[in-house]
Amino acid sequence: MVDKYSSEDLNKAGRLKQIRMVASLVNQQNRKALPIIAGSAVGIIIVFVVIGLLTGTAGFLIPLGVLLGLLAAIILFGRFAQRAQYSAIEGQPGAAAAILQSMRGNWTVTPAVTANKNMDVVHRAVGRPGVVLVGNGEGQIPVSQLQRKVMRLPRNLRPAAVSDLNYRLKALQPSLQMPKGPLPKGARQPKMPRPKVR
Repeated sequence: MVDKYSSEDLNKAGRLKQIRMVASLVNQQNRKALPIIAGSAVGIIIVFVVIGLLTGTAGFLIPLGVLLGLLAAIILFGRFAQRAQYSAIEGQPGAAAAILQSMRGNWTVTPAVTANKNMDVVHRAVGRPGVVLVGNGEGQIPVSQLQRKVMRLPRNLRPAAVSDLNYRLKALQPSLQMPKGPLPKGARQPKMPRPKVR
């Protein structure tokens, strides 16, 4: 499904118009989302109003219920909006790179490191956890789960090791890439030249 609103449209729009546009996108992706959001907010408010009236603490619990109801609505709206965004970009070129570049943390993302004839593109993200493969196949991570999975990966490398790895990867020339196809029997992989330490 193609998103009918571009990022330029969202940037040019005012805050309320942006919320309406995102709500429209959420509604297109999931018809139950907006009723769930509204129902959760109203339900929380009603519970606090009833408890406040029954216990005589309405002056305290009603405003608290309104605040908690609005907070629940904002959190749910954000979650549904994120899912709608992921669904809109799923399968589009550069979707994984866009998500990786927007992540928090010390990541060095290099989009489109290489590609094949079918325009399958490989993006490189260097951080403390290690290597991440994106896809819908077995053992791969789909775009909709990419940020959550990557942020939960264990931090195996120290910051100095990450800097060294970035340096080594940037030093590699495109001509040093492995040739396509299977290696002949008994053939060894060529050793990459090491940078001289001065």
